[in-house]
Amino acid sequence: MRLYLLALNPTDSVTEGFLPAARELGLRVTVLTDRPEAHQDAAGRPGAAEYEVLACDVRDFRAVISRISAHHRPDAVFTNSDHLQTQVALAAGYFGLPAKSWQAALRTKDKAEMRRRLAASGLDTLWSAELPADGGPAELTALPVPYPCVVKPREGVASEDVFLATSPAELARRCAEIRARRPSAALVVEEYLPGELHTLETLGDGRVRHVLGGFRTELSAPPYFVEERMAYVPAPPEPVVAQVLARLDALGVGLGACHTEFTVHAGRARIVEVNYRAIGDQCDLLLARLLGIPLFAHILRVHLGEPLPADLGARTDRRARLAYPCAERAGTLTAAPGPADLSADGVELTYRPLREVGERRELHRTNRDFLGVARAIGPDQASVDRAVDGFLAAQRWEITP
Repeated sequence: MRLYLLALNPTDSVTEGFLPAARELGLRVTVLTDRPEAHQDAAGRPGAAEYEVLACDVRDFRAVISRISAHHRPDAVFTNSDHLQTQVALAAGYFGLPAKSWQAALRTKDKAEMRRRLAASGLDTLWSAELPADGGPAELTALPVPYPCVVKPREGVASEDVFLATSPAELARRCAEIRARRPSAALVVEEYLPGELHTLETLGDGRVRHVLGGFRTELSAPPYFVEERMAYVPAPPEPVVAQVLARLDALGVGLGACHTEFTVHAGRARIVEVNYRAIGDQCDLLLARLLGIPLFAHILRVHLGEPLPADLGARTDRRARLAYPCAERAGTLTAAPGPADLSADGVELTYRPLREVGERRELHRTNRDFLGVARAIGPDQASVDRAVDGFLAAQRWEITP
């Protein structure tokens, strides 16, 4: 059986999760990508799963269909990229394969359309306005923008160019900054949602949907929204879960993995964004080990048309923490710890660098500033917190301007 996996840049989710799972399932994998050299380099690393890499304009569903049609018959078309869900849904549907609703893929990617859909459902309404790509900040002056508010690209990811604005002048300045970097991007301005930030991780086959728990997220100081620490929550309150699932139903989310971010304030869940794919930044790698299930294989199986078991057999007796040391300034990384795998007092801790010593980067105020990721699994939250805090306190990162 052949799997076509669409990707932009290589990610840990693909190289350490989905590709090894595809190998274990006996699938022949063809990676379609607009960055073939990067994926060929990844395929050549020691221990990497064997797969074929073909160049393709993966952002164009017509190019994807044509490339597949001229190659081998597909048994599944899949992606874990935010940017490619609609294209994959259309391509998989064209070949008569299990596919996400392309409408749902578009609604979850387009943050303005998501707000309109949720408002029409009556389940989650908040003040929101769309600033078209050819519109300027002056268009916002006539609108009753509530402050503080959040401005972000309509189709952005990973908190890139997401800002809190507390006044009309600050909003105009932030819009201008984003437009300087993204001149063709449409923007969304919406009211700020107070409360704790959480995620809900779900997996469905179109008939059965499993809730895999979620994460409580700690953010950087405003006006930015960088996710710095995450703690696993195995059983979020049932009323909160019910509210989130109702909103996913309204958006049409059903097949495969979904990573939903929401706030909880006074018992009410409010959607921040819906990512119709597995959680990233190595949270998915941790989740698979924490739950003790073949998470990546399950996701691929539903895209092959196989049903999920009624009981995944997931463990619920352990807790976990992830932390991301972040660069605080632009410059060259001149000192940093290497990878580590440690075990003590019932806690397993893994650290992986995300930036090489000698590499120079600008400061982005996004997950591109992550220097590494520490992830720990243990019998209780206090022990994993101590392990992560102790490990990070003993390390040293140096950035030279």
